[in-house]
Amino acid sequence: MRRHLVHLLALAVLGLGAAAYAQDNDDKDINKDKKDLAADKQDLKKDQKDIRNDKKDLTKDRTDRNQDARDVRNDQRDLNKDRTDRNKDARDVRQDQKNLNKDRTDRNQDARDLRKDNRDLSKDRAELRDDREDCKEGNKADCKDISKDKKDIANDRKDAAGDRKDLRTDNRDIYKDKQDLRSDRKDLRTDNRDISKDKQDLRSDRKDLHADNRDISKDKQDLYKDRKDLHADNRDIHKDKKDLKKDRKDARKDKADIKKDKQDLRRDRRRG
Repeated sequence: MRRHLVHLLALAVLGLGAAAYAQDNDDKDINKDKKDLAADKQDLKKDQKDIRNDKKDLTKDRTDRNQDARDVRNDQRDLNKDRTDRNKDARDVRQDQKNLNKDRTDRNQDARDLRKDNRDLSKDRAELRDDREDCKEGNKADCKDISKDKKDIANDRKDAAGDRKDLRTDNRDIYKDKQDLRSDRKDLRTDNRDISKDKQDLRSDRKDLHADNRDISKDKQDLYKDRKDLHADNRDIHKDKKDLKKDRKDARKDKADIKKDKQDLRRDRRRG
């Protein structure tokens, strides 16, 4: 009987030891699960922060992309406008050159006309002097020619005055044409400089636009990766919670077993 009781006590002690060992292992598992859960929650917070930063970067890059796209459109409009102005100024230069050439031709023609009028006037004056001399000598035909010569001289003076007026007008026109030509050439040079600057701005803004599109593509990739990490973290947290729940359940069971073994041990001791 005593031997049987000792045997039972030994079994009870062994069972209690095994339960205590199991309880110790369960506590270690619970602590490990808690650490894993805390680490996964930290990863989750970090991934959420990364996602927020990625969204901010994506929003900023899209804003920059849209602004650069607007700049490109504005630069293209400016370039088109400056090209239109350049073409108009080039036409104005050609027209001014035509007007200058025409006014110079008119001026030269009026100068020739004035010289011819002066020659005619000199010729008519000479004829008037001859007719007066002949009239004094008694030539009645020359006396009649005196009146005609005076009319011719008056007409020559009138023609000369008209040609001088035309010549002054032509010179004023030529001066104005030269001013217009200088002004239009200056505008043309300015337009060419504006076009060159517009092209540079357009190249720069297109380069910025390409860089923004590359940044947006990279931001999307980062956002996709961080969201993928977030889903993985949520799965890990869910798994850790299940493991923690299971280990706690095992721990409660082990405690209950230990309690029962202790009760059995006390009962067996009392019986012994």
